[in-house]
Amino acid sequence: MTKKIILICTLLLFTVFCYGQSNFVRGEELLMQNNPTQAVVFLERAIGEDSANPIPFLYLGIVYEQLGRHDEAIVVYRRILPSAGKLAASVAANLGNVYFFKGNIDMAEQFYSQAIGLDPSFPSAYLGRANTRIKAENFQNAIIDYEQYLVLEPRSPQRPNILQLVNLIKSEIASAELRRLMAEEEARRIAEERQRLLDSVSASLHSAAESSKSLSSGSESVEQYGGEFELD
Repeated sequence: MTKKIILICTLLLFTVFCYGQSNFVRGEELLMQNNPTQAVVFLERAIGEDSANPIPFLYLGIVYEQLGRHDEAIVVYRRILPSAGKLAASVAANLGNVYFFKGNIDMAEQFYSQAIGLDPSFPSAYLGRANTRIKAENFQNAIIDYEQYLVLEPRSPQRPNILQLVNLIKSEIASAELRRLMAEEEARRIAEERQRLLDSVSASLHSAAESSKSLSSGSESVEQYGGEFELD
């Protein structure tokens, strides 16, 4: 929520100067006062008055999120994303947030990646994508995103937790790799022992066969009887 309020503050002077419609200004004021229930009415009217301005759409999406109306937030964000201009990365990241909240990890990662593509220096998009990759058990790439987030936000209040999480994941990966190597070594040992026993059995069978040939060699020819048979 803090990052969204910061985004709102950075846009405040610009929007008041350029878009002075009463509904928009009133909706923005109510949003800043953390009153989404009333803000939503004015922001919806502001969109009706100026559907080309992406800022009321962005604010309305945030308000819908605050009110738990996530499907409506998705509709608003997706409607304005293609024409959001410089705000497109923020809109895409917010879409990632909503889909993450709804448990749609694939869509969340898609929009976080889109936000990063639009603005490679967007810290929260890396953080969001890292979280989705943890959910998807894509640990190696999650670490890359967490570390990039900390490069962009070195003073993040979440830094200790992120570093602890990254170290834990690295430890798990190292343990898994060790278990894999040990399993491969054990499989190799078993295969070698199996082959040794097979060779031994095969050799004994060959020896038995040779002995059998030796014992039967005297009966290989039939002796001829040269005498005469006499019948009584």
